[in-house]
This record gives sequence, structure tokens and C-alpha cells, in this order.
Amino acid sequence: MADFNAMQEALVQCDQDKLEGLVNGAIADGTPAIDILNQGLIAGMDIVGEKMENGDMFIPEVLMAAQAMGGCVAVLKPLLGEDESAEGASVIIGTVKGDLHDIGKNLVSMMMESAGLVVYNLGVDISPEEFVRQIKEKNASIVCLSALLTTTMPMMKQTVDAIVEAGLKDQVKIMIGGAPVTQAFADEIGADGFAADAGSASKLAKAMVA
Repeated sequence: MADFNAMQEALVQCDQDKLEGLVNGAIADGTPAIDILNQGLIAGMDIVGEKMENGDMFIPEVLMAAQAMGGCVAVLKPLLGEDESAEGASVIIGTVKGDLHDIGKNLVSMMMESAGLVVYNLGVDISPEEFVRQIKEKNASIVCLSALLTTTMPMMKQTVDAIVEAGLKDQVKIMIGGAPVTQAFADEIGADGFAADAGSASKLAKAMVA
């Protein structure tokens, strides 16, 4: 019988070797890959997200936990049916045009993938037109805009406006985040949500597509 609690604990401890051993053991015992993913790994990353929100874990540790999980997801992927591995909604994420910061965005991306969402990380310096094109191409349910500079925050508004003008506002939820960004700014530019950190971003995204 797979020990999901031990998997969660190993993930919180950022112990990749122990986690991979537990996952491989569970696979050998015949535990369904989808159960390992949901009850062991995703449940563990939920705990990591909560600890980050509470200030009990910090970015370097969260990155280590996400990397440990990523190694295990790679092992599980071939064992997951197509429907199971793609069950999450599609998320487009990128840093807006003019801004080259990506550590926070990449952390959000990892946390969302860990929550079972299908994430397309576009990188940095992404124009409003490119966001619109990617939303259409990937049939995204959520688009996440990141800005770390007060000077690039207006580009968030331009991107939201471009999504509205393209007639995509009914299809996609818009989330924004970054150090200078606030809930008040999200309301002002017509975004659907704001998250202050990666843990709450992942939780908000799951709530939006639930």
C-alpha cells in the first residue's frame, strides 16, 4: 500500500531521493499513477503552498520542492492516460512587455503545474498581441500576467484591454501578480484576480476553473 503521507512529508522536506524512492515503490506495488499524483504529490505541494503563505517556507525551499515533484511527475507521465495527464485546465503565463523578471513567474508556473493544471510558460517581455495569440492557440482558461516594475504595470492594462478587444474575456480568466501589484490595481484594470505569492496563485487558479 502506497504511503501517501510519507510522500507528502518528503516533498515538504525537499528530499528528492526519498520522494523518488517512495514513488517508484508505489508504482512497483501497482498503485495507480493518478493516485500517486493526486494523493501524494499534488496534496504535498498544497501543503508546501500553505507553508509558503504562512511564512514557514521560503522561495528557495519551494523551488527545491517543486523540482523534486517535477522529477517524479516525469516518471509518472508515461503511466498516466492521456485524459488523466491533461485533465487540468490550460493556463498561459508570462511577464508583460518591457519586463524581464521571471523567478516569481516561474515559481507560480511550477506551483500551478503541481496542482494539475496544464501550464504554457511564455517567458518574459511578452506583448499583448502575443498573449492574445497564445490564448486562442492554446484555448486557455486562465491567463497570468506578471510585472515586477511599476513602469511595466501599465502594460498589464494594455494586455487586459487587448484580450477584451479580441472578444476573449468570456473565455479566459485574467490573473495578475508581482511585487508592486495589488488587488486594487487588479480591480482598476479589469483583471479577475490577484495573487500575492505562488501558493495563493495556485489556489486561486484552481478555484477559478473548479
